[in-house]
Amino acid sequence: MTPVQVRRRLIIYVQGYDPRGLPEYFRMFRREYRRSCELYHLTGKIGGAEVARDAHYATWDVTTNGKDWTVDTRYRFLRWEDIVRKDFVRPAWWKILTMFYAMAGTIFSGTYARIFKASWRFALFIIYPLLLMIGWILLGAAVGALCLKLVATLGAPAFIAGMVGIVTGIGAFASMLWLTEPKTFLLYMCDDIFATYQFAHGRRPDWDERMDTFAGYVVDAVRDGDADEVVVVGHSSGSFLAVEVLDRALARDPALGRRGPLLRLLTIGANLPSIGFHRTAQEFRERIKRLALAPDLDWVDYQSRHDIMNFWPFDPVAGHGIVIGPGQSGPRVAAISFRSLWIPEGFNWRRWRFFRAHFQFLMANERLGAAYDYYLICCGPLDLVTRATHPDEAIGP
Repeated sequence: MTPVQVRRRLIIYVQGYDPRGLPEYFRMFRREYRRSCELYHLTGKIGGAEVARDAHYATWDVTTNGKDWTVDTRYRFLRWEDIVRKDFVRPAWWKILTMFYAMAGTIFSGTYARIFKASWRFALFIIYPLLLMIGWILLGAAVGALCLKLVATLGAPAFIAGMVGIVTGIGAFASMLWLTEPKTFLLYMCDDIFATYQFAHGRRPDWDERMDTFAGYVVDAVRDGDADEVVVVGHSSGSFLAVEVLDRALARDPALGRRGPLLRLLTIGANLPSIGFHRTAQEFRERIKRLALAPDLDWVDYQSRHDIMNFWPFDPVAGHGIVIGPGQSGPRVAAISFRSLWIPEGFNWRRWRFFRAHFQFLMANERLGAAYDYYLICCGPLDLVTRATHPDEAIGP
């Protein structure tokens, strides 16, 4: 494939299940973009984020200059953190009960077994909230039983001893839950697990409505823009939402990518099977198949074994049992090693900070010589497919 020299690019980013939303992501983009420019000795300028009238997306412009090239990037951030925040205000007891419900459904339906077979690392990651929550409950029960026995030994009536046991047990459980939350993200994962389970079973009409809105934005942006390349990006749970959005956009206008800019889908740190492995998610699997077969769309999926929160190694099409026929090309799967992105001194420390490692896909590299660099994908002169298929050409700005 002939490399495409990109001068104008549109990035359409679909955020994952994250309550922080635009403010945090814009700060991260600005910070990491500047680090990337320093690494490659580039110059660049980022404009402010402009929020749309309906507040469902924000846009900022980036101009990047290298040796003999300039790229203008328009970065459109599709927002749905308002929906996520509504989930987060629900009481802790509700989050815990619904997590148990979702995990029970995932395990007894056979979905968890399919996940474990495809990626045991990811399977361990999603079972961890269940096991840790059970551990805190048992710890609370043990503290409560100990206090009950102590109070009873002191001669208190059985009723009083029982009440003390219950209160201290609940208190011990709640204390461990809240004190460790900044490190374990346990309540966040309870919300994430249940919300993903709901979506996989077609029980999130608010998500569906917002994805339809996003699909309209994609159609309008591709039709009305002057970009050489349009890249729809999904990271983490944003990966399966990017599939949803782009398939709905192509249903509205099947000519997208046939005329105008090159159309690409980029999934990074993806966990598509968290939806696609549910037996009820047949429509989602059909979306994957349609995108894989779309003649005017190129799909690149970057994954890493150093990220426990993505599926590696995994083919987004064949891994779902989807057959696309002889001669048909599906997504280009590119494996990357974080060893080539991080300085050696920080590797062992970072790889065990799972959320930090997961977000490396969106952060600046620390070392030269790596083919994968999110900020060169967004702001560099090579098109996405060239970067994925000819990594030697992609090394350096």
